[in-house]
Amino acid sequence: MSTDTSPNDDPQSGRTITLTQADDGWWVARDEETGVASQGEKRQDALDNLDEAVALHKGEVGESIDTREQEEDVLEELGIDSDEVATARDEHDGLPEFM
Repeated sequence: MSTDTSPNDDPQSGRTITLTQADDGWWVARDEETGVASQGEKRQDALDNLDEAVALHKGEVGESIDTREQEEDVLEELGIDSDEVATARDEHDGLPEFM
């Protein structure tokens, strides 16, 4: 069971953010406009992580991956088998929404 807080309007960004505290004590922050969510052990951690996730979602930070070789390099750095990603992509007609 989780404890929900009411949506909060962020006066700096104009975004509506919903904060939820899970049974394990972690906080989940969700940007209502984009649907992007993140988490953290503390409220502020969840909000900081959400800021980064929304910026990535909007393309405001990070570098694009334009070639198969670049994708394989990034996956390798993350410890993800690129062959498994290719197999999953073939089985599901493309990448999942979060990628």
